[in-house]
Amino acid sequence: MKMQNFGEKPTFGGHEKFPLRYGWLKKGVDATLENNAIFSHDQALVKLGVGKNMVRSIRHWCLATNLLEETEGASVGRVKPLQPTTLAKYFVLEKGWDCYLEDIGSYWLIHWELISNKHRALVWHILFAQYHHSEFTKQQFIAFCERYLEDAGIKTTAKMIEREVDCCLRTYITIVRSSKTTFSEDSLDCPLTELELLRFMPADNVYNFNIGPKLTLPVHVFGYALFMFLRPFASTRRTLAIDDCLYHSASPGQVFKLDENSLVNYLEELEGLTKGKLRLQESGGLRQIYLDEGLIENAVKDGYTLLDSYYA
Repeated sequence: MKMQNFGEKPTFGGHEKFPLRYGWLKKGVDATLENNAIFSHDQALVKLGVGKNMVRSIRHWCLATNLLEETEGASVGRVKPLQPTTLAKYFVLEKGWDCYLEDIGSYWLIHWELISNKHRALVWHILFAQYHHSEFTKQQFIAFCERYLEDAGIKTTAKMIEREVDCCLRTYITIVRSSKTTFSEDSLDCPLTELELLRFMPADNVYNFNIGPKLTLPVHVFGYALFMFLRPFASTRRTLAIDDCLYHSASPGQVFKLDENSLVNYLEELEGLTKGKLRLQESGGLRQIYLDEGLIENAVKDGYTLLDSYYA
């Protein structure tokens, strides 16, 4: 496994051990619009209404979910100025699709973007895109991450890996509170727990993926994810086996934890939504996805068109 597979060198710890929280993404994008260097100033503490570590965490999550990106402008200290991405401009700016992130479909989209970001959310990517065990303990997943990073030539420490895994799991698991539990900042759930992708069984200290139909996952968001997944294949192929979309690393089937029937149902709906640009075909008992040349050339544009029709 070569480092160039990851694009930029992965970074760890930017979340400051805080999972994503409700309202953070909107706050971070809006603050950046007013001042692209806001995260390098003490003013951010007042503007965002949180402490210094949380300011850094908000910056991290906005970058990790592809809503902010670093610019080429002059850095303030070691912090580069930021700007909203193209996705953010359509998505969370005023008059955007869902600027206050009130639609559950928006969190499925954020989940996809997060898992796709190997630079800033590598352990999250490993969990949903590379780790193919449906049930596991925390230590088993840590051991897998250690081997994965070692094979990829990525140097870090055992302590850092455990911190990443802890934050990753808390991103998707609702904290169980007893009646005696007192409120603390650490007890706040991440909005991605609403997706119910991961379950924790405390009696056995085991996690398992919720594989199967996802009633709150819109076909339009699935379609956008599928188009993004197909881009590397589309330049050389006109067909793709359904199994590739279900089991291939970083496929929508893996990232959204779908079963075959659920995947096929989404593909059948997409056939109508795309007016045949994407079609299901069967040949010799093998079901395949046929990709129209127009879809191949305009995958990103067509993906955004799907999202636009969902939020219309």
